Formats: sequence, structure tokens, C-alpha cells
Amino acid sequence: MSKKNRRREPPPDPAPLPGLVDAHTHLAACGGREADAVAAICDRAAAVGVQQVVTVADDMVDARWAVAAAEWDPRVYAAVALHPMHAGDLDEASGAELEQMARHDRVVAIGETGLDYYWPSRSEDCASPTVQAQAFAWHIDLSKRVGKPLMIHNREADRDLLDILAAEGSPDTVIMHCFSGDEAIARECVDRGYLLSFSGTVTFTNAAELQRAALVVPDEQILVETDAPFLTPHPYRGQPNQSYCLPYTARFLAQLRGVSDEEMASVLGGNARRVYHIPVAE
Repeated sequence: MSKKNRRREPPPDPAPLPGLVDAHTHLAACGGREADAVAAICDRAAAVGVQQVVTVADDMVDARWAVAAAEWDPRVYAAVALHPMHAGDLDEASGAELEQMARHDRVVAIGETGLDYYWPSRSEDCASPTVQAQAFAWHIDLSKRVGKPLMIHNREADRDLLDILAAEGSPDTVIMHCFSGDEAIARECVDRGYLLSFSGTVTFTNAAELQRAALVVPDEQILVETDAPFLTPHPYRGQPNQSYCLPYTARFLAQLRGVSDEEMASVLGGNARRVYHIPVAE
């Protein structure tokens, strides 16, 4: 099979690893725009032990869709916010609608929000750092008002992001989605009580610094996610990702941290259910 064709081919199903929760995915971008497609994605994930998923919004259209998906399937929960790239879309009307959605009982987090310093110089459509910071502060306040976890997007903005959180006052629960910092940033986040969520990037062969960061996170502060359809774990990097691929990353974390696969799955799934207030799947 050519490299180009391989990139179109989804990874094989991993061996089942029960008890997992995909702490951050994008079902719509995985092809789950309709109720039956969402059910099919969740069925495939459940078959390998991924019992529940949190589908995350980037913009207002995605936010409305995420809430609908969470209503379609009891295995799906939603997070709503404006991604930093779309921070300029925040106004009185969108803010009011986001707050209404945030109070929905199937919405378990405010996210993803934060700072992204990678895209502003590369895309005219991306909000400026100043606009991002203003929207981030608004989302921090929303998280505190509705009493739900804040799900952070951070790309090349470690110091500014942590400074804004400190200045605004962190919500009770902060989740560093797709953590990409080094060991020092990981330690600072841990000391602040934040949860660090690791995606397939931690499995990459060039991710030694990220792997060192994953070792300093206490059991009670670690999560696992796919961020699907992106960041498919090694050795399937670049191929389409979905929630069913989560056991690959969970097993890598187990090996890295020197525990059994089953123990790691119990920790990861238990943490997700605790912070998102998700019941154990029947």
C-alpha cells in the first residue's frame, strides 16, 4: 500500500480496554453529522472499551451540533465554547446563546477555549492574540458562573495563558486539553490543581519531552483523549482518528508510567467521569 493510500486507511481496532472515556473528540469532524453516524462511531468505540465520549465545539455551529449529538446518544456528552481562532465571533448574542447551551444538562464543560499563537501569523481568519485573550477571560467567567470545567486549548502560548488564568482566577476544574508543554509547565499546572489530558501526540517517536511531562502528573490529574479526527497515535500517525483508537494511547501511558493497562484505564476513565460528572456506563 502506498503512503498516500495508507493515510486514508483508518487504523485497525485495538484490543479492548474497558472503562475508558474519550475526554475530547470532534464527532462532527469524524463524519458524525447525523444521529445514525454518531451511533456508529460510539458503537465502534464501545466495542473496544471506550464507553463514553465528550464531543467538543469550535464555533457556534459546532456548539449547537454538539448539544444535539449529546441528546441523540446517551454515550455522548458535549463541551461548548468558541475556539481561539473564532474568538472574534463572541458578541452579546453569541455569548447569551453559549451561556444557555452551557447550562444544558448534557453539556459537561466549557471548551475549547484559550490561546493559539500559532495561527494568527498564518491565517487571516484567526482572531488576534488580544481578541483571543478577551474571549478567554469571558469563557473563564462563564465556567465559574455555570459551575462546569474549563477545557483549555493552548498552542505556543504557555506563559500568557497561565498568567490570564491566574489573573482571572481559575475555575474549580481546569483541563489542559491535548497537553503539549514541557515538564516544567506540567509541574506548574499540576501544582495549580489542573488536569492534563494527553492525546496521541504523547506516543509520537519525537515526543520525549512530552513523555517526561506525562510522568510527573499524579494519577488523579491525568486524562486521555483522541482529539479525533486529528493526532492519531503511533504507529498510525497521519491516518484518520476516531474514539475507538483511544486504547492505543491509554496503553502507551500505562507502559510509560509502569502500570498495567487495566489500572491505567481505570484511572483515566474514573477521572473523566469524576470531573465531567458522568455516570458509570451500564
